[in-house]
Amino acid sequence: MNEDDRELFRQAMRGVRPLHHRGAAPARPRRPARALLRRADERRVLEESLLLDAADLEVETGEMLAWRRPGVPEATLRRLRRGHYAVRGELDLHGLRRDEARLALGAFLAAARQDGRRCLRIVHGKGLRSGHRGPVLKAALNGWLRRYRAVQAFCSARQPDGGTGAIYVLLDG
Repeated sequence: MNEDDRELFRQAMRGVRPLHHRGAAPARPRRPARALLRRADERRVLEESLLLDAADLEVETGEMLAWRRPGVPEATLRRLRRGHYAVRGELDLHGLRRDEARLALGAFLAAARQDGRRCLRIVHGKGLRSGHRGPVLKAALNGWLRRYRAVQAFCSARQPDGGTGAIYVLLDG
């Protein structure tokens, strides 16, 4: 700083008196405590819930499956369960491992949707040779189909079409 600047500062500060300190500064109001990683934790929980392992769904042999997306009328699921929709495509997953079945399902649903086929039948079997694990593919399909956006509803097939060893799937259209 040069001498002219110092003189200007002195003139500006003429008559200014220092404040007298009277104890500690007033305390600032505290913000409410919050978890630093709350959003990350919530996101992780959501991702885990979307990636449920089929074993966690505990689908039993012989158990009927039925699901419909929110907004799809109950009457639509009832008509699907009764076989009122014409089945336009079929996929048989017998003998496939989980990873093979998932790939086959994705390709099948994509092709069906592209061709405009709305009602499909997927044969997964009853899991009779799966031992204590129960019906592996049935449980896996129950989770996979719920996450596939084009699926509006699905349910176990009528007895002549495979019963609890097959499902009808209704795609948007």
